[in-house]
Amino acid sequence: MKIAFFGECMVELSGQPLQRTFGGDTLNTALYLSRLGASRSIAVSYATALGVDKISQDMLSSWQAENIDVSMVRKLENKLPGLYLVETEPSGERHFHYWRNDSAAKFYFSVDMTPLERAIERHEFDALYISGISIAILAEDAKATLITLLEKHKANGGKVLFDNNFRPQLWTAKQAQYWYAQVLPFVDIALITEDDDHLVWGDDDIVERCQRLGCGEVVIKRGSEPCKVVCGLQSERLETYYIAANKVEKVVDTCAAGDSFAAGYLAGRLSGSSETASAELGHQLASIVIQYPGAIIPSQAMNSLM
Repeated sequence: MKIAFFGECMVELSGQPLQRTFGGDTLNTALYLSRLGASRSIAVSYATALGVDKISQDMLSSWQAENIDVSMVRKLENKLPGLYLVETEPSGERHFHYWRNDSAAKFYFSVDMTPLERAIERHEFDALYISGISIAILAEDAKATLITLLEKHKANGGKVLFDNNFRPQLWTAKQAQYWYAQVLPFVDIALITEDDDHLVWGDDDIVERCQRLGCGEVVIKRGSEPCKVVCGLQSERLETYYIAANKVEKVVDTCAAGDSFAAGYLAGRLSGSSETASAELGHQLASIVIQYPGAIIPSQAMNSLM
């Protein structure tokens, strides 16, 4: 199973004293899925744009060290990766401050045919993963290009995976509503953070909307509460499961909790596990991740799952 991710990775400054690492919602999920996928016959590629500077090269090297294929990464002259600062409260809750207005990833579709477009034309992977942030960072014409790629990939028999991550700093709820409605008809598995969904859609019913727009399976992430998995949305066999989260005595940092859950869930589903077993794997991984600072934890910390 080959899965490609499209999105943005940024320089992360976090901790006391501040340390420089790398992170971003799609990159976090791609990295954790790559670790879990090694024993599950899942190969991960990442598509984004970076600069030609040393930090960009450090990013590429770190991804390759995690067995992530980087052949779909574009290098753009005179562009740099975005940057964000994380402030973490004693409870583990975090606050983000971004510097990304001119980040390289925003210009991935700016010129020529991209490596991602060529890969879709050649049917080179089985599943394509994007998030709300993947869409939000793009200019309007590039957003439309991405939707066209989803349509082509789906027509080729590929799976589309979508996480609704919403950042109000990037766009309005009304803009997100419009583009999410363009995406969901092509989505096989939607990973929906309940709080983010409420920011975008208010009290609109998540399952009814996903079913109406054509999505096949929805996983509603609810923090420390049981997640809700609804499958068979486009069939007559609608099934709903609630899977409890793992209890953690001390939460250090909730950064990447939802991203790592998504990786665990997809590692299960893409390798043939049931919805409940996949959600349990997602909860297990997320419960480990939130006991460490930063978005990416040491790989040995998750050896029991790999």
